[in-house]
Amino acid sequence: MKKFLILAALSAVLLSCGGNREQILKVYNWSDYIDESVLPEFEAWYKAQTGEDIKVVYQTFDVNETMLSKIEKGHEDYDVVCPSDYIIERMLNEGLLLPLDFASIPDEINYIDANTAPYIRQVFREINPNIDANLYSVAYMWGTSGIIYNTEKVTPEEAGTWDIIRNPKFAGQILIKDAPRDVYGPVLIYLKQEELKSGKVTLQELMSDSSDASLAAVEAYLKQVKDGVLGWEADFGKDQMTKGRGVVSLNWSGDAVWAIEEAAEVGVSLDYIVPEEGSNVWFDGWVIPKYAKNIKAASYFIDFMCRPDIAIRNMDETGYVSANGAIEVLESQIDDECDPIDLSYFFGPEASAVRVNPVLYPDKSVIDRCAMEHDWGKDTDKLLAMWSRVKGDNASGMTYVIIGLAVLAIIAAIIFGSKSKKRRRKKSRR
Repeated sequence: MKKFLILAALSAVLLSCGGNREQILKVYNWSDYIDESVLPEFEAWYKAQTGEDIKVVYQTFDVNETMLSKIEKGHEDYDVVCPSDYIIERMLNEGLLLPLDFASIPDEINYIDANTAPYIRQVFREINPNIDANLYSVAYMWGTSGIIYNTEKVTPEEAGTWDIIRNPKFAGQILIKDAPRDVYGPVLIYLKQEELKSGKVTLQELMSDSSDASLAAVEAYLKQVKDGVLGWEADFGKDQMTKGRGVVSLNWSGDAVWAIEEAAEVGVSLDYIVPEEGSNVWFDGWVIPKYAKNIKAASYFIDFMCRPDIAIRNMDETGYVSANGAIEVLESQIDDECDPIDLSYFFGPEASAVRVNPVLYPDKSVIDRCAMEHDWGKDTDKLLAMWSRVKGDNASGMTYVIIGLAVLAIIAAIIFGSKSKKRRRKKSRR
């Protein structure tokens, strides 16, 4: 029914525009990943800047590969999409992206150039050594992978190592993201500590390491972990942490922010840490696919998303961290209850000691031990096969109990009309 309504709405828009595709902007984004009130504001802003009418047709997806398949195989004419870092890399490598039309954007409203954080610009240059991804993509949100933990049952020292997921003290209380890419990297970083310390390998090299030896090592480790896992979860792990059913969760920083706030309201104390061995950083970014029909409007849309006030609104609505480096964004996040941290890498020298939530923005010392994930290309199938072997064909009884409870909670929410917070975006990063 939902798909029918979307298609009907699209047909109505096409008819109202007389079939003029130049007046339509098709945007394809993650679910619950924008303040949708900014969409009509963009239409008015675009009209004011260009004198041209535009209508945004907005659709959502929940899995990177779903989006990619529609463009790669179906040649869908989306004008703007928001893939994750490794998919941006894959699309760039396969010639599926068009460059942003910077020439059409006047300098005085070029929010992309004015507000791209130095760190983000540097990381995007590393996506492809031969092509500057900054010309084809603009980061939207970003974060880290780490450990959410119950502070009443787990110490910061215990949570400060990835090996906590193998700690028998917490057996049966450990939740792990059902996201092989985001689990493989941290585990490999843990297993390769000696090589990292001796300089035999770098974090960036590990993020691209799809060798059979490394896959086997990670698989062996995760099979040791398996018996203590309460659940391999796509989106219910943070809920279980807020209810005290789990005490350790390998998760994303964005989900950690939501879980910590939600748990505090019911008297459960949670915190988040990036383990001392190092971790991966992840990004989602705006791109213009190969089959786009409205490159100019797409470039303007991406630029509009980089306007500081719009970035702040999207950040507040979704609970994730904007990749926007404008000083206004930093000022919006100042919290005098937080200890000073060094965000000079992101906002410049003046941000070397600012009071900001470190779960949202990692201190420079944390970023220095993190690296971006990379696309494995055809070797991705090896990762997925390994993950399937680790989890096995049959989920544990507790996993089914958790899933059942989650389903009941959703049904109850629908029946009683309860409204959950927005910091709950479902996301699958394979």
